[in-house]
Amino acid sequence: MHKQVMDSSAGSPGELMAAVEQMVRYVRRGTTSGGLSTAASSALNRLGQEGPQRLTELARAENVSQPNMTQLVTRMERAGLVRRDPDQADGRGVLVTATDHGTEVFRERRAERAQALQRLIEALPEAEQNAVKIALPALARAIHDQQNQR
Repeated sequence: MHKQVMDSSAGSPGELMAAVEQMVRYVRRGTTSGGLSTAASSALNRLGQEGPQRLTELARAENVSQPNMTQLVTRMERAGLVRRDPDQADGRGVLVTATDHGTEVFRERRAERAQALQRLIEALPEAEQNAVKIALPALARAIHDQQNQR
């Protein structure tokens, strides 16, 4: 198996996608802080990384309807993870902001995911560890570049 992983011709797009999905599931299972749903975790992660957002922007970024996002934000607000603040640029609008507690949960969850990923990487032979440490940041750059082209 290790020879196949190191062989540059190995790994069809379908096989690579299956590997990414398996890795994401493994890392997510290792994340327990806050007891959040996948949707709440994703929204809190976005707010933690990108800062306050209008509800409509958050719904669009998370690819959900505005009514669904409103319900999710209401649940997160009740849990003390986010708050709604008036949008200073538009008095009719509201910004969703992570609270101090929400930011703490975001950071704890990110640390847990990082530890789970680190355990996976450490289980690999050194050459494969080095390949992953090069490949993952390269993929992140490609994602960033594609998002900036939109």
